[in-house]
Amino acid sequence: QMMYQPIVSIQRGEISSCEALIRWYPEGGDPIRPDIFIPIAEESGQINAVGSWVLNSVAKQIKSWQTQVTEFPPIALNISSNQLRDSEFRQQYVSILGENGIPFELVELELTETGMMEDQEKCLQELAEFYTLGVKLSIDDFGTGYSSLDYLRSLPMHLLKIDQSFVMGLNSTDGAAIVDAILALAKTLNMRSIAEGIETAEQLRYLAQRGCDYLQGYYFARPLYPEDVPGILQQDFSVDIQRAMNGRTELHASG
Repeated sequence: QMMYQPIVSIQRGEISSCEALIRWYPEGGDPIRPDIFIPIAEESGQINAVGSWVLNSVAKQIKSWQTQVTEFPPIALNISSNQLRDSEFRQQYVSILGENGIPFELVELELTETGMMEDQEKCLQELAEFYTLGVKLSIDDFGTGYSSLDYLRSLPMHLLKIDQSFVMGLNSTDGAAIVDAILALAKTLNMRSIAEGIETAEQLRYLAQRGCDYLQGYYFARPLYPEDVPGILQQDFSVDIQRAMNGRTELHASG
């Protein structure tokens, strides 16, 4: 099943996009986390089939939402490096969005930093093709991989997403320094920045004061079922952001 978590613009105080998140609820069993079943799908060669199902589901969902609201923000879709090893996924992307009458700018793509390192040449080639189509691209979970700065500089990316583990570590001197460095790198590479895993006003304030562009996390909204998304799209988060910015509680570095 697909769920959707809003991503909020700090400057505008409104939802700028939503991340599509896949969930697996086996009949009669406990839910299985994506970090467990996605690697298995990759290793078993089933990730392309899963990816096709996700793309189809998101496209049909956007088409359904468009009958309920006049304006709808982009949906960010996670993809695997396996889907970039040839042109098949790109052809599916063009075909499925075309069949549903959905502009490319409404379905963004996220690829993890680690995934980009597995087959750099082919990955870069496919990303360049998507970029040429006008598709917005982002590096997900940044800081958890080992990409070189030279390789990052060559990537046709629009957004850099700070992994939630670094956001959770903002109360330490080292953690805060890493986040500061990532934000500075994003600016140097002319990329917008997103921080995920925002749960507190202190985290929001720290990131806003340092120029982070977008925030995602439970502080604003948990992942939503498709039927709940239209109702939150017009919500004004500027009051929540201003309240956090005016708060007196500070993050205390523990060294």
